Amino acid sequence: MATFGKSLAMGMVLILALCALGPGVVYGGEKSGIEGWEIDSAYNKHYNLDEWDSFKGIFIGFQKITPLPGMSPGIALLVKDGDGDEVITVHLGPSSFVNPNSIALRKGEKVNVKGVWAEIGGQEVFMASKVKKGDSYEFKVRLTKDGKPFWTMSPEELARERKAQ
Repeated sequence: MATFGKSLAMGMVLILALCALGPGVVYGGEKSGIEGWEIDSAYNKHYNLDEWDSFKGIFIGFQKITPLPGMSPGIALLVKDGDGDEVITVHLGPSSFVNPNSIALRKGEKVNVKGVWAEIGGQEVFMASKVKKGDSYEFKVRLTKDGKPFWTMSPEELARERKAQ
């Protein structure tokens, strides 16, 4: 009986600890690793649809980024613009959401990037909505119509968006 009592007490301690951590840990409502990338964050407020644009270039690699102090790390593409004169840093999203290994791009491939221009931390960057390679590959990270980041969507919303692709 003493063993049962200890197991029950340990179970109660575990339940209390999970409750103290918040509902996100238990139910998946909170998304860890997106600190500073939230929909109402200072960073996301830089996504201004008035600055909507697209450009073509050559993919040269990935880069880890921390756009503003205190943000979780993120992933960016480095793309040489069409003239080959400038390397553009293209923000994709937090590294907890964007996995470079799952993006079907190889160095030297031509890409078409859509999104908005922004000045963040004193740097001119491009905040991507979509990256396309040819007619067969597309990597989307935001809704085109309003810029809502995919990493802020519920699992159901995200599944609908990915199914629509």
